Amino acid sequence: MSYLAYLRWRGQAWLTRALALTALAAALSNPSYVREEREPLPSVAAVVVDRSESMTFGERTEIANAVRETLQGELEADESLEVRLVESDSRSDGTNLIGALEGLMADVPRDRIAGAVIVTDGQVHDVPEDLAQLTGLGPIHALITGDPDSGDRRISLVQSPDFGIVGEQARFVVRVDDPVADQATVSVSVNGGLPERITVETGVDTPLPIEIERRGDNIVVVETPAGEQELTMANNRTAATLSGVRDRLRVLLITGKPNAAGRVWRDLLKSDPSVDLVHFTILRPPFKQDVTPLEEMALIAFPTEELFEGKLDEFDLVIFDQYERRTVITMSYLANMARYVADGGALLIAAGEDFAGPASLANTPLAGVLPALPTGTIKVGPFLPTLSDTGKRHTVTQALDGQDWGEWVRYVQATPEAGDVLMTARDGDPLLVVDRVGEGRVAQLLSGQIWLWARGHDGGGPFAELIRRMVHWLMKEPELEERQLRLEAQGDTVRATLRTLSDNAPPLSIETPDGQTMQPQWQATGPGEFAAEAPIDRLGLFRARAGGLEAVTLNGPANPKEYAALEATPEVLQPVAAMTGGGIYTIDSPGDAIPDVRRVAQGANATGGNWLGLRERGAYAVRSSTSLPLLPGLLAAIALIVFLLLAWRREGR
Repeated sequence: MSYLAYLRWRGQAWLTRALALTALAAALSNPSYVREEREPLPSVAAVVVDRSESMTFGERTEIANAVRETLQGELEADESLEVRLVESDSRSDGTNLIGALEGLMADVPRDRIAGAVIVTDGQVHDVPEDLAQLTGLGPIHALITGDPDSGDRRISLVQSPDFGIVGEQARFVVRVDDPVADQATVSVSVNGGLPERITVETGVDTPLPIEIERRGDNIVVVETPAGEQELTMANNRTAATLSGVRDRLRVLLITGKPNAAGRVWRDLLKSDPSVDLVHFTILRPPFKQDVTPLEEMALIAFPTEELFEGKLDEFDLVIFDQYERRTVITMSYLANMARYVADGGALLIAAGEDFAGPASLANTPLAGVLPALPTGTIKVGPFLPTLSDTGKRHTVTQALDGQDWGEWVRYVQATPEAGDVLMTARDGDPLLVVDRVGEGRVAQLLSGQIWLWARGHDGGGPFAELIRRMVHWLMKEPELEERQLRLEAQGDTVRATLRTLSDNAPPLSIETPDGQTMQPQWQATGPGEFAAEAPIDRLGLFRARAGGLEAVTLNGPANPKEYAALEATPEVLQPVAAMTGGGIYTIDSPGDAIPDVRRVAQGANATGGNWLGLRERGAYAVRSSTSLPLLPGLLAAIALIVFLLLAWRREGR
């Protein structure tokens, strides 16, 4: 500001003063001449080789191996280039080659990166939405291995609910993609059951209603046969796990006459909040004379027609507790009950003394579904209920083995006709018998003495656990299946477990996602229990079969990205190459020539018809440097004094 004022008032020595200020500023800045000794640094190029499962189809692996060998040799021959190589396999979330490239170059300064070459079939699942973040990696080139004209049929679940109500339908949506066909056949099976086949249009989302069979996990498997063009059958099958939730268990309990056991059944079922119980006790049969006026009776007429004609199918379980055949429930109604069981219903008979007489349910149409028929003899006298050999293995009673039980004093002697005897009385007579009849199940308890356990007689017994497990078995709860095959994928191992009532396990075969078969050997783990393991290295659906039983499991997600699309394609990486200045090249067979590699300058085109370019970055490291001052301090001081003296002289005139 003072200098501007000096000029405003027309100072005479403005030039010498300016030279003095310039000399002072130059002295303070200390200008110097610096000489550096530089060492050139090689540019860094990345080679990423796709080793995912989709690269195993056709000649893709052979092409990739040939390309890698040729490319690596050509790049390593350039001494000004450092080559980094990574081979990336597939994971549960797909093929992540961009992430592998970024990880490989994470410690390299951006001014040294010459570019990258990706050897792949083009199925890459981690291309970022913001491609600008890849520009620092130099030109990214893609060498697409495989025939881009090859097609593949695949199936996928577009929509699959996580849970639903048992007995109701869940809405799935399936889609079949095929490059040639307009229609395809789809097979649907639930929990390894018989498949149902439907025809769908390809390329269209098709609704698929599926009934939920049981509580807990239900595995829905959807398959389609091979198409005219097929790379692999691994993506022609998909699956989903649907959790079945039981709304309410509807139970009809019919007590033939008031008794202590009937109260045990009623109290135990009413204590379960998930049970809707309808209980009828026949207090006065039609032939009994009673002069009490009807308006003074606190009873209702037995609704036989409504229960056994109109609403029978609405019940999940029917229990006859010490019921004897009377005119209350006619033969036609009992015949409906037999059909109800064969169609999938559940029946439990808690027999009393009347079961051995002429009014027994065994002398009705129900006899066709009963696993044990009475001999007509009632055994009286203390006896200790005992588990049979089968009962020690059966899921209903296996957990009760080894407990202390109290004595009972009466049972109905019967002859087992079918099913499995789980508990025995005196002399090996059957006491608890269970059986499968058609689609339904039946259980018979040949004594009405279970109330003794409930009241703690002679130490009591596990009456509540026995009833609970028996009812849940009748309800087809999966954890209580006595003949059961389970399959579980545990990363790199698949484990099969078998529960059976026999001493020997049937042969096991496990089908892999690519259609191959493994046959691991069973190892006994307990009475009627076996386990087997086998190593696996693939994602997808595995299916096990043994002795007519079937189980499926998923290793990884239900629809792994690795199998969602298998065609060799440049479309996925085309935006990446365009953003970074790279190119896309297709190699159909192992003998095809790969593009030449050229070094290009900054800003130059890095791709051509038969060549690909890597940037010449010109990076260097400074090893030493020397500095020579251009304006020593003494010289600056002399210049400053001289210019000030000249200014003083000028102004003194």
